[in-house]
Amino acid sequence: MSDMRTPLAKVRGLGSAKDGTTHFWRQRVTAVANVFLISFFVILVIALQGADYASFTEALQNPFISILLLLVILVGCLHMKLGMQVIIEDYIHSEGLKLLLLMGNIFFASIIALSSVVAVLKISFGG
Repeated sequence: MSDMRTPLAKVRGLGSAKDGTTHFWRQRVTAVANVFLISFFVILVIALQGADYASFTEALQNPFISILLLLVILVGCLHMKLGMQVIIEDYIHSEGLKLLLLMGNIFFASIIALSSVVAVLKISFGG
């Protein structure tokens, strides 16, 4: 039986989900970004080990540190969401449960990201 896809569909390489390799590349790019961002985060935690609250807030009031910390949060949450999405899509076979879990994954990652960003911004602006 011949392939019923159009030549354009063959070139695009989009699967049944019409997502192609976009999801794959987003996951890989966030993973590479996390290598550097998590390294920064570990160094920051080591540098602030044993510091009091005033020293911690003073460090986070530095725009460079707060921007990098926001990137750690946002890229980390996006990577977490993408990874859980793959796990849910691959291992949950009931369509209703899959839809429910995918929505929960989006809400969970968004709530974690938003609450973490608000906390960093509140500290960095001295609130």
